[in-house]
Amino acid sequence: MELQKETKQHGKWYQDACGAAFAFELLGERWSLLIVRELLIGPRRFSELRASLPGISAKVLTERLTSLQCSGLVLHRKLPPPASVQVYELTEWGQAAEPAMLELCRWAVRSPAHDPTLYLSPTALLLSLKAMFDPAAAQGVSMAIGFDVGGSEFVIGVEGGRLDIRRGEVEQADVIFRADVPLPLLQVFFGKAPPELIEAAGDLQIEGARERAAEAAGLFTFPAKIAPPPGG
Repeated sequence: MELQKETKQHGKWYQDACGAAFAFELLGERWSLLIVRELLIGPRRFSELRASLPGISAKVLTERLTSLQCSGLVLHRKLPPPASVQVYELTEWGQAAEPAMLELCRWAVRSPAHDPTLYLSPTALLLSLKAMFDPAAAQGVSMAIGFDVGGSEFVIGVEGGRLDIRRGEVEQADVIFRADVPLPLLQVFFGKAPPELIEAAGDLQIEGARERAAEAAGLFTFPAKIAPPPGG
């Protein structure tokens, strides 16, 4: 049957026809989902993936990338000149996992057990912002928000109540946030700490109009906690 051919990996763990069961078979191995997360904002070199996931070994990363390639979620290719480097990137089907990833993020942070002080990669920070974007607050807003997090640069574009993220130069953004680690940005964008207060502490640098910094922070809303504490 053609259906069986197209889903030949389905059933390797659970022997269950449910689409959710198949999703867990595709992405349920340790690190697989985080590798996909790191590729959601564009192609990455092996060394970049390894640096963004400091707990993974080179051997396990290679194994997971191979598995994701075999599943049709990731491909490996050489960028054209002048870059001419080998990168991994999501296929169209792999990229389609983004809405589920963002929804999982919104769901999980509603637990009191969520610890925002743990390590967070720059890519994960930007995807967290995308997950917490408030389209209603962005109505009528047009701006480019630059982020330089530990040397990784991103630009969030907001237009017509919509948001997009790209990697790249931040110099043309309306306001730029620079920090060595994500935590000061979490305090501003999710904790709603005044940007100037975090900047005064020396943990954050802001370039551009200060009123635009506060406006940018107001475009993102962290959901209220609803889950009971562990053991509660």
